[in-house]
Amino acid sequence: MSRIAILGGGSWGTGLAVVFSSSRRQHDIRLWVRDSSLAESLEQERENKKYLPGVSIPACVKASAKLAEVLHEAQIVVGAVPSAHTRSIFALALSHLSRDAAFLSATKGLEPATHLRMSEVISQVINARFVPSVAVLSGPSFAAEAAQGHPTAVVLASQDAALGAFLQEEFSGPTFRLYTNDDVLGVELAGAMKNVMAIAAGACQGLGLGANSVAALITRGLAEMTRLAMVLGGKPETLSGLAGMGDLILTCYGAQSRNRHVGFELGQGRSLTEILAGMTMVAEGVGTTAALLALARENRIELPITQQVHSILHLGNSPREAIRAIMERPLKRE
Repeated sequence: MSRIAILGGGSWGTGLAVVFSSSRRQHDIRLWVRDSSLAESLEQERENKKYLPGVSIPACVKASAKLAEVLHEAQIVVGAVPSAHTRSIFALALSHLSRDAAFLSATKGLEPATHLRMSEVISQVINARFVPSVAVLSGPSFAAEAAQGHPTAVVLASQDAALGAFLQEEFSGPTFRLYTNDDVLGVELAGAMKNVMAIAAGACQGLGLGANSVAALITRGLAEMTRLAMVLGGKPETLSGLAGMGDLILTCYGAQSRNRHVGFELGQGRSLTEILAGMTMVAEGVGTTAALLALARENRIELPITQQVHSILHLGNSPREAIRAIMERPLKRE
């Protein structure tokens, strides 16, 4: 029986705890929740009423606000905290980590200040003590649906084939299918960029635009995602798979998408400040746009959709103005 520590008691961290509890292997699962009162509530009521209401948490999952307790003798450590907090949480966890542990990042985003991917952030922090084995988990996976047992297929990426095979066996279950991939960069970048595209798709829907507009947005968005990933060393086939196309479709059309929700409300005329104040969970795309644009500038490529999403979020541009700017760009070949 493997002992698994999941850092992050939001919807995805809680959902993963539930999903892993029903995998083919038996697990001792510890869930770290920053808020001690929420951790106590999870233990007593066996439900995360704040982030994942209506989903029963199995007895094999133990919630705690104490990092040392959660990480004690953990053989697999899963990061499921927002990208902006991943570095600080792993820094706090550092002294409690085992050198033999495997690490799995389940966060889709880039670190705002450094533009680093989450596997890079985790490795950078842990390298202060030892060289870690890090894999990433991504793909089309709303937490509630995965936890409720809806058939879900995701990607587990690692450059270490043995690590990928080990984690694939540990976490695969009757409703949770994992495909391995060695393109860590492509998988992580796709997971970050699709959130930005979902904001754009939501804005189109909030403006009352139809299927033509959203289909064009998704298709050109995928081209934009692929262009940046390839320049940085990712594989085009990764972007056409679950981590790219699959997750892009889910977040652009799915009603549970936080990023789509932000875009929809912006299209309805609400301010970003007002929208975020009404949300309990993080929409990663809001903080990712600037990091992606910085990567694009460094590599001298254009990201027109990302540029316009950034202008809406941070420069006061309206969604209609942003769409006009994209449509009036110089004509070109596909």
